[in-house]
Amino acid sequence: MNFLAELGPLVLALALLAGVVLAAVLLYRTHDDDAGPASARQAVISPEIREQLSEAEESLRRQLVEAELRSLRAQISPHFIYNSLNAIAASIPTDPVRARELVLDFADFTRYSLRAEGEYTTLREELTAVESYVLLEKARFGERIQVKLQIAPEVLGVQIPFLAVQPLVENAVRHGVDSDTGSGTVWLRAADTATHAEISVEDDGPGADPEAIRQVLHGAAGNAHIGVRNVDLRLRQAYGAAAGLVVETAPGAGMRVSMRVPKFQPDPVHSDPVRTESPNVQRQPVTQSPPARQPGKDLGAS
Repeated sequence: MNFLAELGPLVLALALLAGVVLAAVLLYRTHDDDAGPASARQAVISPEIREQLSEAEESLRRQLVEAELRSLRAQISPHFIYNSLNAIAASIPTDPVRARELVLDFADFTRYSLRAEGEYTTLREELTAVESYVLLEKARFGERIQVKLQIAPEVLGVQIPFLAVQPLVENAVRHGVDSDTGSGTVWLRAADTATHAEISVEDDGPGADPEAIRQVLHGAAGNAHIGVRNVDLRLRQAYGAAAGLVVETAPGAGMRVSMRVPKFQPDPVHSDPVRTESPNVQRQPVTQSPPARQPGKDLGAS
């Protein structure tokens, strides 16, 4: 029932577009006999229909973006919520101050993730949500999980699609923590270039089969790496088909997921969100130590 309710605006937009197209066909047929050559018939249709088609396309694009954001918000793992609340409950008897801090982190994270407005946010705001998420995960994993940040101050104000980074960090934590040792390290980096912010999330976990990741980015069924797929889709919708994620991975070699976000105010690209080109997935090991550009910040370090 909730799923159908979420699709309501999207279905309405599709119906609107279908209605406009039908009107164009009927108008074309009405003028078919008396308009003369095909060029004349086109001249009759274009002034009356083109603007309506453009408006319907824009409405549909916005409804798709909103539906995808609602879908991403709905993917907040019930296990993550349960584990967070369990960690908070466990802290109450022994460390009530810590329990209160975790409650605030949980509130901040859910408030940000479920906010209703805006397709875009700043990298600074997204990193605040990442920090809340990491603190909640560290309440469960403790020092077994490390998240290190290397962020160029110049890119903190860059506009990025809402929830473009946090799902990648969550993916790295979920799939990058070694199942044998229960530990792992995640590096989140953002570098400044002349025209773009280059953002990457890397883990030293077990890695993955590149072909499996390609299938995920092509929309294969299943819940594995679904956050990566969603971010990839929204990046290409915002900046064009060539702006998707770059994934570097191999079995036993960790995974790095990267994006390049323009530093200017985004102007959404009207492009088909369905992937037609090959995903940029590379079979190679990723580095497992941060570059020596500047000292990194450990999230949740005491």
